[in-house]
Parts: sequence; C-alpha cells; structure tokens
Amino acid sequence: MHIPVQFPSRRPGRTIDLLAHAPLFKDVPPDNLERIVAGTTEIRVERGRLLFQRGDPCVGFHIVVFGQVKLSVGTAAGAEKVVEIIGPGMTFGEALMFTDRPYVVSATALVDSLLLHVDKSVLDAELERDPRLARRMLAGLSWRLHMLVKDVESLTLHSATQRVIGYLVSLEDEGGGRVTLPAQKSLVASRLNLTPEYFSRILHELQDESLLRIEGRTLEILDPARLQAFGAQVSA
Repeated sequence: MHIPVQFPSRRPGRTIDLLAHAPLFKDVPPDNLERIVAGTTEIRVERGRLLFQRGDPCVGFHIVVFGQVKLSVGTAAGAEKVVEIIGPGMTFGEALMFTDRPYVVSATALVDSLLLHVDKSVLDAELERDPRLARRMLAGLSWRLHMLVKDVESLTLHSATQRVIGYLVSLEDEGGGRVTLPAQKSLVASRLNLTPEYFSRILHELQDESLLRIEGRTLEILDPARLQAFGAQVSA
C-alpha cells in the first residue's frame, strides 16, 4: 500500500492557518488551535493514491484542505460502490474515531490533494477544555446523519431519474443554473447507485426534454422549476 507523504510539524504556523480556515475550526481561539496543531499532520496524496483502506485503525479524522477524496466500499462481486466524494473544507472519520473502530470504507485521492489529520488524543483533550468545539463537532455529525437519512430515503423511495434530478439540484450554485459534477460521471453514478450507462442515459433524456445542456462534466439547468416538476412526475 502506498504511504502518503506526511509533514508532521515542520511548519506549525502554516498548519494553524490551514486549521483556522477549516469550517469546523472557524472562530476557534488561537490558543486552542495551537494545542490542536500539536497533534495535526499535513498529508499530501497524489491522484489515485490510497489514503487508507477498510479495516485500517482510525486514530483521528481528516480535513480536506484542497483536492478531492473518494470514500468507497468493495462489493461481493468485486465492484466498487462510492459512498461519498469529499471536497475542500469537508471532514471525514469523526464518527469512527469516537467509537475506536477501524475504517469501514477506503479513501482514495481523486486529484492531487492536501489533507490535515487531527489526532484523536489531542482532540479529546481539547474537547474536555472547550465544550464549544464539542457542539461544533456534534453539529457536523448531525448534518452527516441527516444527509445519510436523505440518501437512504432517495435510494428506497425515489426513482433513478428523481435521484439524478435531486442530486443536480443539490449541486446548483445558488440558483446560477450551472452545475459541475464533482468527479467523473462513473463515480457520480456509483454515488447514486446507478450504472454509468444508465446515468448517462438519464442525463441525455433530460437534455432531450430541454431541461439540461450537457458540456462534459458541466451541466446547465435550463429551467430549475420545470426540472423539479419533471422529477415529481416521473416514476422510473
């Protein structure tokens, strides 16, 4: 297994700055950050490299500074199911870290990425000192649970076309109408529990209905209201 390049503590000032810009640690006092940075490691991962695999011990959590990380599991048939695509500012591993269980997914860099790994022991000590940080982490975990419930609801109650439409609407940039898929179409298809061929077919059907314009990984939603209305009508 490839071991990502790690930079433990050679540039504490830079690491503090990176931590301060992460949503989880926004507005956290400098004194707190200085203690947390003592257990924070910078990790550079090249595109396609494995960060960790299912079954590895989880002794902290990760923050994506820049880049993208794919969380996935293998199926019994040898295929891969994408669980989530993690982008800048997002975190992963918090829930397992608190349960002292190994990773249940594998993590692979989709592009060259820089991550921060915060050690559990340092974070535990800081949570004891500052309950505000605990509330922040609880809020983040609650949001992740909410999204998981929505995913389960989508997979069990919504048709394939409805799942695609819901996903595109969630990516829409403040009503601007243009959506860029966060990864190649095959990975997004796996995230939606679809085959790449079926995902592409649905996109082209939406384009034929004059609801989308497709330009590679960039999609233009031509009429958001009509797109959602169309999703409400379809059942397959």
